[in-house]
Amino acid sequence: MSNDLKQQTKQIIGSNKAAEHLTDNSKQFRLRTLILIRWIAVFGQLISLLTVYFILDFNFPIAFSLITVAVSVGINIAATIIKPAATRLNERDSALYLGFDIIQLAALIYFTGGLQNPFSILFLVPVTISATILPVRTTFSLSGIAIACISLLAFFHWPLPWENDFFTLPALYLIALWIALIVGVIVIASYTARVSIEARKMAEALTATKMALAREQRLSAIGALAAAAAHQLGTPLSTIAVAAKELSKEHQKEGSFLEDAKLIREEVARCREILRRLATLGVGEGEEPYGRITLTALIEIAAEPHLRSSNELKIVILPHSVGSEPLVPRRAEIIHGLGNILENSFQFSESEVKVEIYWDINQIIIEVTDDGVGFPPTLLGRLGEPYVAGFKNSSGLGLGIFIAKTLLERTGADIVFFNREQSGAGVKITWSLSFLKNLSVDGV
Repeated sequence: MSNDLKQQTKQIIGSNKAAEHLTDNSKQFRLRTLILIRWIAVFGQLISLLTVYFILDFNFPIAFSLITVAVSVGINIAATIIKPAATRLNERDSALYLGFDIIQLAALIYFTGGLQNPFSILFLVPVTISATILPVRTTFSLSGIAIACISLLAFFHWPLPWENDFFTLPALYLIALWIALIVGVIVIASYTARVSIEARKMAEALTATKMALAREQRLSAIGALAAAAAHQLGTPLSTIAVAAKELSKEHQKEGSFLEDAKLIREEVARCREILRRLATLGVGEGEEPYGRITLTALIEIAAEPHLRSSNELKIVILPHSVGSEPLVPRRAEIIHGLGNILENSFQFSESEVKVEIYWDINQIIIEVTDDGVGFPPTLLGRLGEPYVAGFKNSSGLGLGIFIAKTLLERTGADIVFFNREQSGAGVKITWSLSFLKNLSVDGV
């Protein structure tokens, strides 16, 4: 096997894992960013409070106001110490942080004149941040908290002492300000959330496209590895075949030895055929005389190389299937993918491999189960990734399930791995019936 090809494949796999990690974290908020925003808010609040109290000479409860700011400072310091700054917050934690910011701002506004304080417009900031990074339901929950705080401050607040005691803002202006803030919260939350959703969808679509391209590149790399393996393993397999043939001639009178030598030659021929199919994957499918066959026939073709096992293969069509058995394209991807799954089931089963088939007007489901020990619980969530090894009584590289999953997903299949309640492992493969029927024999 070529080291360059193997290294290239690992690099492709690594880049794809990074893309998947990026997709998973795209909707999360870094703690470092939130802490930075809060520090900016704290310094702004301190400068405003000190300026208004000492320079403008407004007599408001400065001690309570500073305590309110100090609470925010304390939480910021605690968050910095407890968690690394690069931590990505989940939806719940982000909502709690922003909810606290809204309540802290409300308390500060309460001590500084309520809605008469021009800084009451800052209620829009945490709502805007929430709409940018959090789901709609969470954003509107935080918007509800902000609206509740604004409404309470309209009626309950510490009066702001103006320079002239007789000066008061008109009630109509305060009502208009109250309405404006509520409308602003709702409009900004709705608009920003809508724009953010569209932006995230576009980013996710772009990431999905990149991941699909990376998956195709991985498959191509594996094809190259298979071709290299076929080339490099050809000579050793030929040597084994010749040696087995010569040994059988020398020991013609030993019946048990002849059986073993025959088995060796058969397995060598099987290895050659597997390597030939891998090396010619995707070539000449359209030349098959029967381009579309029944599901049962397709499974039998995929299982045929593994029927030498003493374990039984049972194919069951579930009775509640709708209509006649559908015809599906005889694609190499489907045959090889199912073949790898069946091979894994035969390898780890105790006595039986069962294939259950179901179809209706919308979908086709194939469920492969065995009566073995099942998938290791520690690996169950990683099945389908490359180079996942650790199965008992297996010395493989962990590529079989990955190749099967990749090949079947190319045909539109959805793959789910699970362990049976009693014992044994299972693989559920689901296709959209309309998609599979429109899938050509030689390509999509």
